[in-house]
Amino acid sequence: MILMSPPCQPFTRIGLQGDISDPRTKSFLYILDILPRLQRLPKYVLLENVKGFETSSARDELVEILEKCGFKYQEFLLSPTCLGIPNSRLRYFLIAKLQSELFSFQAPGQILENFPDQEPKASVKYTVAAGLEKESPFTPTEEENIELDSGSDGGSGECSRKEAFLFKLETGKEMERKWNQDNDLSIQMLKDFLEEDREEMSQYFLPPKALLRYAFLLDIVTPTCRRSTCFTKGYGHYVEGTGSVLQMAEEVQLESVFKSIELLSEEEKLMKLSTLQLRYFTPREIANLHGFPPEFGFPDKITMKQRYRLLGNSLNVHVVAKLISVLTG
Repeated sequence: MILMSPPCQPFTRIGLQGDISDPRTKSFLYILDILPRLQRLPKYVLLENVKGFETSSARDELVEILEKCGFKYQEFLLSPTCLGIPNSRLRYFLIAKLQSELFSFQAPGQILENFPDQEPKASVKYTVAAGLEKESPFTPTEEENIELDSGSDGGSGECSRKEAFLFKLETGKEMERKWNQDNDLSIQMLKDFLEEDREEMSQYFLPPKALLRYAFLLDIVTPTCRRSTCFTKGYGHYVEGTGSVLQMAEEVQLESVFKSIELLSEEEKLMKLSTLQLRYFTPREIANLHGFPPEFGFPDKITMKQRYRLLGNSLNVHVVAKLISVLTG
């Protein structure tokens, strides 16, 4: 079996998208070059990369070589959420098998977004009493839908009526999406993945400077949420867009903290934000979300920054394990 996870930088949607012209693809292209010349071909191939790889020239060269060598393949775009894990980490996967017959689940020309034994999600399962329909509490009112003035804080007047901020730069649509995720019973709660020892958590709390500068950009979740954003290699070092942060004071309502907070002095803002008790997820907690076994641990000499970097570049063990099972089963 060949397992591949080529450098993702040439294919990321926010990068330069150098594709096969990027020097970092050389090792991958070398594998493609020698594969047809091997005396004994591998029976299985599994490749992982970021979303964006599926539209690259590197992908086109890969499937061309696989077909030339007699492999049957299937492509996927999968996130741990499809296995009930409360972490969004959408990744491209390709599995290939050296055989003459198609996979029983094969969908030529299509990228599957679920495992073969799963039905596509048609609707969200809500935590409601039988026979009652529950609507999202974040559907904007007519007043909240009013377009932002060009001089208002947090906007330039370009926000449409349906995208007006409710609080904390959150639109009604965005809040409803999060509410739906948190009420999806097929996903576990974050508390199932958290460390119990709270005495050692002081080092993970966000410093005052980060709170004041990035509060409006943070993706804030509580232990009872069923979602978290993708943790990147910059987590714990950078704040913006690197992963969710955890609100330990669950009884405090976000809206009560962020409503009109821009009118306060820095000292008053910090006092309000501090009531949320925001902290980073620990490396062990991120490892838990990634499916690492309980006995996994880092060497003592590995710094906190290095631990976050390694986890940010990691795969989800459960997703890959299930794909290998599908491939070899």
